[in-house]
Amino acid sequence: MYAPRISAILFCINRIKALLLHRFFYEYMAVNRFKGLGVALITPFRSDNSIDIEALDRLVEYQIKGGVDFLCIMGTTAETPTLTTEEKQMLKNHLVERVAGRVPLLMGCGGNSTAAVVNELQSFDWKGIDGILSVCPYYNKPSQEGLYQHYRALAQASPLPIVLYNVPGRTGVNMTAETTLRLARDFENIVAIKEASGNITQMDDIIKNKPENFDVISGDDGITFPLITLGAVGVISVIGNALPYEFSRMVRLALRGEYESARTIHHKFTELFKLLFVDGNPAGVKAMLSEMGMIQNQLRLPLIPTRLTTMKQISDIVRDLGY
Repeated sequence: MYAPRISAILFCINRIKALLLHRFFYEYMAVNRFKGLGVALITPFRSDNSIDIEALDRLVEYQIKGGVDFLCIMGTTAETPTLTTEEKQMLKNHLVERVAGRVPLLMGCGGNSTAAVVNELQSFDWKGIDGILSVCPYYNKPSQEGLYQHYRALAQASPLPIVLYNVPGRTGVNMTAETTLRLARDFENIVAIKEASGNITQMDDIIKNKPENFDVISGDDGITFPLITLGAVGVISVIGNALPYEFSRMVRLALRGEYESARTIHHKFTELFKLLFVDGNPAGVKAMLSEMGMIQNQLRLPLIPTRLTTMKQISDIVRDLGY
């Protein structure tokens, strides 16, 4: 006779637990942990094209000692399209273990098939990862409504906060400020955008009209300083792989409003910003890291090392910087 009452009580308890968990879950997800200097971590390879774990470990320790605020793993700079599924899982597990919670980890997960990305979000082991960076669907050039519906599906499926990634130079489609703001207002677990459109007016429009719990992160080293002065909260950086201490100092000075000191560091790297991308990414930063003795200058096809003329210029800058 007590069984129905007990079942009802247990149901109520479980329901309250679920509601409290749901509230905690969304309060946690509404916070963007990816501020300051984030580094788009490269994947070091040996001459036989295998992943160089020892070099990766050196690089991770160098980043953390250099003052990075978070690491972005398995993005474009990591040559992720050339990694196998097994390599991605191995790298993720190894990096989670190596970083050991010292800085947050943002991991790339995107594609131009919404169903495939949703499936990865639901099936991949995300333990130890703090957020997901998801690039706009590339090559098939969806409409703005298509972009909205794509990210809507991802937001509903994701177990972690999502950082949007707008990089029309690679994807072939620009996500407008209107679409970004619509997503930011409609989904609490979409917490930021990595903006690499190169359109300062568009970025400023997002910063000016965004909800309080949504941030803009620079996706381009060269405009990080001016974008922070407009209200961006940091950068996901390529140059930070090689110069984490110097670039994190510039970012922190800018975020504190010490613009003159930050501008001095920004101008110091103007030439290097161009050199690191003239032959594609991550060819430039891998050349620089190899000159610094951190890694082998090895990429996986279809990417190849930077040209000898660019390499010479990078080598001169590395020497001038005292490395």
